[in-house]
Amino acid sequence: MTSSTASKRQKTSSSSSEGEGAPYELLYWPGIPGRGEHVRLCFEATGTPYTDVCNASKSNMSQLISLISDKNTGDETNPPTLAPPVLRHGGLLISQTPNILLYLGKRLGLAGAEGDENAIYHVNQLALTALDGLGTEVHDTHHPIATGAYYEDQKPEAKKKAEDYIANRLPKFLGYFERVLEAQASRGGEYLYGGQITYADLVLWQCLDGVSFAFPKAIGGLKKSGKYGKLFALYERVKGLEEIKEYLGSERRMGYGMGIYRHYPELDSE
Repeated sequence: MTSSTASKRQKTSSSSSEGEGAPYELLYWPGIPGRGEHVRLCFEATGTPYTDVCNASKSNMSQLISLISDKNTGDETNPPTLAPPVLRHGGLLISQTPNILLYLGKRLGLAGAEGDENAIYHVNQLALTALDGLGTEVHDTHHPIATGAYYEDQKPEAKKKAEDYIANRLPKFLGYFERVLEAQASRGGEYLYGGQITYADLVLWQCLDGVSFAFPKAIGGLKKSGKYGKLFALYERVKGLEEIKEYLGSERRMGYGMGIYRHYPELDSE
């Protein structure tokens, strides 16, 4: 991986009706990292130019709104989109975070070693597991009853959900990824699969970073336990990559707020 300047990453190149050679355009809610952050990290880690459409200009929100409108019926090759993130690459429009990552993986060199035909499936398996246990389940701790209702309307249920998650689910998933790093397929324990960074590592890093924001006491206690040394070493390793370090220190990296990862002190415990 080589470093790229911020201007290079944000540059919008000339459009193309074909995917190859066309600019990568990410459409996601502005101002929050959310599920779109997994896609951003792939671009940033590889120094791949892309446009974060809705963060580039508020006027571009209309593009996203039209894509997810219930009046949108798509076109002859693209079915309508339900929700962001959406990746636009030439004439292709695809949504769903793991689907976008699956599409980008090989194109950006984040899907395992060349010649390993099954690598993409193992990488995707690991990414899906992180997204489920360290993403979706974390969101459900503060919205256990209804996603359309305010957190304040379901606080007692959220408290119970968070207690169970911290006591049972969080250690289960951290333990799983620790075991993955100890396994032969990791090829040394520095990365999840094949001895090199893949998009699964980036997904896991973002999930672990988000959980650390949501539950700092819980993560702090688990880290102190010493049971997950390889996992937290992976976290620091990814964070220290030149491209990621530059990105995290830039204005492109948005802070957590009212998205998937929210910090409610009353839900956190060691």
